[in-house]
Amino acid sequence: MFRGTSAITLDSKKRITIPTRYREELIADCQGKMVCTVDVQQACLLLYPLPEWEEIELKLCALSSMDRSERLFQQVLLGNAADCEMDKSGRLLINGPLCQHAALEKNVMLVGQLKKFEIWSESAWQQRMQQGISQIQAGEIELTERLLDLTL
Repeated sequence: MFRGTSAITLDSKKRITIPTRYREELIADCQGKMVCTVDVQQACLLLYPLPEWEEIELKLCALSSMDRSERLFQQVLLGNAADCEMDKSGRLLINGPLCQHAALEKNVMLVGQLKKFEIWSESAWQQRMQQGISQIQAGEIELTERLLDLTL
């Protein structure tokens, strides 16, 4: 399970370096093979270890290509999916269209989200966190039964 936030940099070749604390697990679980795609709800990227992505692909495969909404999800998620493999230094190449979707520049945030990572521009991540905390504190977020059952 991935958790926490890491400030990392995007180099001139559009590579990010996975923090050391995750590398061993990623090499053991997926030989450093990952898949990166767009997030359809936010201007960030989703980075999955290959076995986790394969589960997403099975779900996408079960959707109908004849249903407009389902086909759109397939097109967006699969059409933007890029295979990424960690090199010996723990670096991953993020292609140009993916970088553009998330407006990635030099300063990037890698955010652990249990079975995947999110990749954000640093400024967008800071803005998202400030906005999210403000919305929660102001009671603007609907507290579903599942959220109410979550005790911290």
